[in-house]
Amino acid sequence: MPASPARFIQDALRNPHNRAVLERMAAWDLPDAWLVAGCLFQTLWNLHSGQRPDAQIKDYDLFYFDPTDLSEEAEQGVNQRLQAACADLPIEIEAKNQARVHTWYPGYFGHPYPALRDSRDGMDRFLVRCTCVGLQNTGDFSAMELYAPYGLDALYEGLLSPNPLCDHPALFAAKAQSYRARWPWLRIEAGGESP
Repeated sequence: MPASPARFIQDALRNPHNRAVLERMAAWDLPDAWLVAGCLFQTLWNLHSGQRPDAQIKDYDLFYFDPTDLSEEAEQGVNQRLQAACADLPIEIEAKNQARVHTWYPGYFGHPYPALRDSRDGMDRFLVRCTCVGLQNTGDFSAMELYAPYGLDALYEGLLSPNPLCDHPALFAAKAQSYRARWPWLRIEAGGESP
C-alpha cells in the first residue's frame, strides 16, 4: 500500500491514545492546535515492527499557537488543563505554544531559533525530516487534516535524514541514534551518522 495521507491517518488512529486525544482536541479551544511528532510516527514504526501501536511512546505532543501570551506560566496552565482532560488515559500530554519557542530554544539547545508564524512553521523544523507530521481535528473527525511538508515516503521507509531548516548535526545524530536504538530497522542517511 503506498504512503498516502489516508493510510497515514488510518495507521496513526490505530493507536487508541492518538484517537482519544484527537477526538477531544476540538473541545479544548486552543488556537491552531495539532497533535504532532512522536506519537504519530512512532505508532507507524511500531506497527511496522509488529509491536503494539502505543509501545515505547513517551508522550503525546500537542502544538498550538497563541501569540497573546508568551509566558511559561500560560503554557504550564494549558498543560495542566489538558492533563486533567486526559486523566483517564495512561499517557503524558505535552503542549507547546509555538508562538514562544524562540524565547527559550536558544538557551535550552544553544542554537538560534526564528519567531514562528504558526504551528505548521514549528512542525517544519523538527530535526529529522520524515518526522515532520501533524494531525488536526477541527470538529469533524471524519475530515482529519494531515500536515506532512516533506511527504510520507521516507517515514514509511524508515529513512532518517537531517532537516536543513534545523541544521544541528550533533542534535540530529543523537535523535536519530535514539530512534534506531528502539527501531533497529531504521536507516540513517549518509552524513547523518555521529562522528
